[in-house]
Amino acid sequence: MIRGVIFDLGSTLIYTQHDLNWAHTYDHMRADLLASLQGAGYSLDPAQFLALFAAKVSEYSDQRQTDWVEYTTQWILSSTLAELNAPPPPPELLEQSVAAYFAYSESLWQPVPELHATLQQLADAGLRLGLISNAADEGNVQRLVDQTDLRHYFDPLLISAAVGLRKPNPAIFQRLLQAWDIPAGDCVMVGDTLGADILGAQLVGMHNVWITAYADSAANRAHRGNIVPECEIAALAELPAALARW
Repeated sequence: MIRGVIFDLGSTLIYTQHDLNWAHTYDHMRADLLASLQGAGYSLDPAQFLALFAAKVSEYSDQRQTDWVEYTTQWILSSTLAELNAPPPPPELLEQSVAAYFAYSESLWQPVPELHATLQQLADAGLRLGLISNAADEGNVQRLVDQTDLRHYFDPLLISAAVGLRKPNPAIFQRLLQAWDIPAGDCVMVGDTLGADILGAQLVGMHNVWITAYADSAANRAHRGNIVPECEIAALAELPAALARW
């Protein structure tokens, strides 16, 4: 019998428009980051800073896919500034600048249809609800959770940037299961990413549900047929009925 349900966040509980131009979005985000640093007194060559920061984000985005550990945006920014021989930013400036970096993207996310009705239905049924999000910045996820009014549903709420581990690393799933003191076989992972959510659940022995409404990505297409979800649904509102199978 299912006793706990663990959710991913992005493209599972919240989504962006299918036709969103992410290249333009990242340009906007990097420009906001540069403006924040310049406003704090940093004298940087704009083209040099933007190119190096973008390269480092790409490098560590690739790296984290293979070693399943998290490289935070604050760490990447500090590394970029050090390589440019800029003064090391104090913690409050790091937090402020990274928040400026993510602000535009945060405005683009919106709740999936029937989000609160579905989560409330599961909570009313007595299920434990938790969240595990792969993200390079803890504050980014915390703000998204609050702007969508999700915090009261989830205990615990684990973010890879805070934990240092990323899905599909079994250790991040085990941390949540230990907090609940519930066996993996009594829990379900719900997410949109085959290589993180579904594989991670399988590695730790959890049931798993792949939600496909916003799952059309190159990574998912590459894993299709190699990572096979136990259950597949098209929308979050289908989840309560899907859980009945267990």
